[in-house]
Amino acid sequence: MDLLSSLGFLQSALLAGLLASIGCGVMGSYVVVKRIGYMAGGIAHSVLGGIGAALFFGAAPQAGALAAALAAALLIGIIRLRWREQEDTLIGAVWAIGMSVGVLFLAKTPGYGTDLTNYLFGNILLVSGAGLWQTALLDLLTTGLVVAFYRPFLAVSFDEEFARLRGVPVTLFYLLFLCLVALSVVVLVQLVGLILVIALLTLPAAIAAHHVQTLGRMMVLATILGIAFTTSGIALSWRWDLPSGPLIILVAGAAYLLSALAARWRERHTSPEGAV
Repeated sequence: MDLLSSLGFLQSALLAGLLASIGCGVMGSYVVVKRIGYMAGGIAHSVLGGIGAALFFGAAPQAGALAAALAAALLIGIIRLRWREQEDTLIGAVWAIGMSVGVLFLAKTPGYGTDLTNYLFGNILLVSGAGLWQTALLDLLTTGLVVAFYRPFLAVSFDEEFARLRGVPVTLFYLLFLCLVALSVVVLVQLVGLILVIALLTLPAAIAAHHVQTLGRMMVLATILGIAFTTSGIALSWRWDLPSGPLIILVAGAAYLLSALAARWRERHTSPEGAV
């Protein structure tokens, strides 16, 4: 504890992990339930285009990331609603174009001296005070909207046709849902980077889905797991002098594999066929 109190950046990193785990647990649960990890990946990797453009024009990278994530979310949502036959190809194109534009902007940025790997793999140990406030505000906005529109989001996540029959404006809530995923992606990018962001968004929720049956409990358990994974990754990063982002994902990935094996074992030994 003395070490922790003397190193402010470790306190900031742990707080960033806690705050990010809230958005990760809430929106990651929806992503897992609705099985849109590929769409979330398209949104995440398009963020590099916004970061590159922001640095090129002298703006804040966080602002560029937010603008690009929201634009990609709306574009991908429209693609999914209107061109389902070509959905995978078009989302893949958005994914590739976003990253390519970002790399080109970064290559042409005058005096560009920021390490690209910080955006690709993140560095939670470098989170600033302003970054913490931004993360807290984005968390507040995301969780507030989820609480306010819990039932419509639930209906859209599980059965869009039934939601339409009940008079729910599915298109509006679906696009809003993707925008909230985009906000969560922006929060997580500074922790684990663009490449690993989808893993942290989905793995805690996927583990929670093995052990709980309701969406609310899934969100709570996924949040707790996210806190455990980020804290463990930071501790291992400090102990072994290795990048924190990949270690966070390794811990989460190992936990997911163990959870999947445990769930499979439980299923086989509690089913009538397994009992025989």
